Amino acid sequence: MAKKQEQEERIKTRAGEMQAIHETIKILNDDDALELFKRTLPSPSSSFVQLRVTVTDKGRNSALAILRRGDLAPTVLGHSGVRFLELALQGKKVDFTKVVKMIDGMIKILAEEQTDDDAKQEYCNMKIDSVEDKGKVLARKVEDLETSIEERKEVISQLGQDIKTLQEGVSELDKSVQEATEQRKEENQEFSELMSSDSAAKELLAFAKNRLNKFYSPKLYKAPAKRELSDQEKISSSMGGDVEAPASFVQLASLDAPTPPPSTWEGGYQNKSGSSTGVIAMIDLLIRDLDKEMTEAKTQEEESQKDYEGLMSDSAEKRAKDLKAIATKRSSKADTEELLVKEQGDAESSAQELQATKMYEQQLHAECDWLLQNYDLRRTARAQERDNLKEAKAVLSGADFSFLQASNPSFLSRHHSL
Repeated sequence: MAKKQEQEERIKTRAGEMQAIHETIKILNDDDALELFKRTLPSPSSSFVQLRVTVTDKGRNSALAILRRGDLAPTVLGHSGVRFLELALQGKKVDFTKVVKMIDGMIKILAEEQTDDDAKQEYCNMKIDSVEDKGKVLARKVEDLETSIEERKEVISQLGQDIKTLQEGVSELDKSVQEATEQRKEENQEFSELMSSDSAAKELLAFAKNRLNKFYSPKLYKAPAKRELSDQEKISSSMGGDVEAPASFVQLASLDAPTPPPSTWEGGYQNKSGSSTGVIAMIDLLIRDLDKEMTEAKTQEEESQKDYEGLMSDSAEKRAKDLKAIATKRSSKADTEELLVKEQGDAESSAQELQATKMYEQQLHAECDWLLQNYDLRRTARAQERDNLKEAKAVLSGADFSFLQASNPSFLSRHHSL
């Protein structure tokens, strides 16, 4: 605002000066004044030439002074057009018309340069902001991908460990099932052998008891069912042996033969029933013990079998569950590995894009930083230079008009009446 006011004041002052010169020339061109100059001055034409030179030098010097106000402009504007104008004005035979045209051309160039600077500033700000934002987005993307890649690697490692643990668990479970099955087989074999032995013992005791009943209690005796005799039994029968006793009983009887009878009848055969009570009771006790043992063994076998079947069911369920978990984790591991490969590719391409973006950002800064840093200074210098040029043009235009009047008295005389 201050510079504008200063410029307006200069133009006003210069216009006043030009007006004063114009009026002075009109006065000097008056017919009476010319007649007076003819009588008093030997060569009036030389006086006008001197006046013209004086006025020309003054206008030129004023214009040069105005133009030289912006001597620092070339530093930030990058051209020296005004300096050529100064050189042109310093010539001895200066043509102000050409200089004014040069000034108009310079003013046009300054306007175009400012338009270019405005467009370049807008372009640079937009591009730099855009590339910086893109760089931030890419940097964040690369960082997120790197974090995700590390997390997926940890997940893959954990899934691998889980799968290994489950596989070891299935192997241990299969081993335990095999051991339990072998143990169950052994227990069942022992149970079968026990039941077979106890059954045979019971059968033998029952046969012995029945044989005693045949002698001591004929009413309780149960005759054996008729059956086909074997060759051995036929031989034994022909020799007078008892064919009712099984071979096992015969062997047992031969090992545990009863004691010899007493030497007299009075020793214990007076009452057959009384003599048999103790032996039969002992046999019954043995049979009850065998029944109890067989019952307990059967109960234990049933419980063991039930536990085994429960163990097999639980083991089969757990094995199926673990195998399903292994399959699920393997699938998850494969999917995670696939995502890992994809993210590694994305991270690599994003890193390359980020690098290219940073290089482009550096190029933009190399291209734009000087302009952005000096934009305001260039605009101010350009405006000042434009104002100087306009002011110099005004000075030169006014001076030229006066010079025309001074160099052409007839023209001034024709307009004197005006």
